[in-house]
Amino acid sequence: MRRVFGGGTIFGSAVGPKPWRVLGLPGWMHPASDFDAALDGLGVGAVALDLPGFGGPTPEPPEAWGAAGYAKAVVPVLTDDLEPPVVVVGHSFGGRVAVHLAAVHPELVAALVLTGVPLLRRTDRPPAKPALGYRVARSLHRRRLLGDERMEAIRRRHGSADYRAATGVMRDVLVTVTNETYAEQLRALRCPVEMVWGERDDAAPVSVAEAACAMVVTSCRLTVLAGVDHFVPIAAPDALRAAIERVLP
Repeated sequence: MRRVFGGGTIFGSAVGPKPWRVLGLPGWMHPASDFDAALDGLGVGAVALDLPGFGGPTPEPPEAWGAAGYAKAVVPVLTDDLEPPVVVVGHSFGGRVAVHLAAVHPELVAALVLTGVPLLRRTDRPPAKPALGYRVARSLHRRRLLGDERMEAIRRRHGSADYRAATGVMRDVLVTVTNETYAEQLRALRCPVEMVWGERDDAAPVSVAEAACAMVVTSCRLTVLAGVDHFVPIAAPDALRAAIERVLP
């Protein structure tokens, strides 16, 4: 059922009776409905959110938030609508927010379930260096020798699919979080962590999950799903639901 949460600031959906004990945070530009299959049948009430700027009625953030800004926006949902501590489930971008939320507000989070989250910089391949043409264009634009329209066309040609699809403040959000890493937050966690990863996840490979799990000083369990890609909530909802059930208080 569609609802408004956080005092009217964030929309999402709820399944099951109150008190809601699970909160789902979706991946970049994905809707709350990604969690429908995983949250149905849990046996407890759960909420999934449409994060600010991810489409639907929830508005964009007023500025380029990183994970910390999104976590701050989610806090009123936990304190006003749910009964913390709750299990927070985060896919990809949503997992960035979930980790930051649990590190800063441990009293609100009973456990984390993470899947496909780019928690650390990849070590399996060197960071991609912008093409020479792009770097030259960027330099000319900064010196006001290249117009905004032309620079935007070059950005779109050289950027990732997510970057090309994003505009305005959401593009700035994407750039901000892409350059974040969460080692400090992982070491600060004081709750149990379940990681459920697709073996074929190329956006956040299993090696990232292994390294991140090793940083968690509390319990951390990693489950790798054979033949599954980045989109575990859609491709393997039963496995995600099982991980949630393992850490339900």
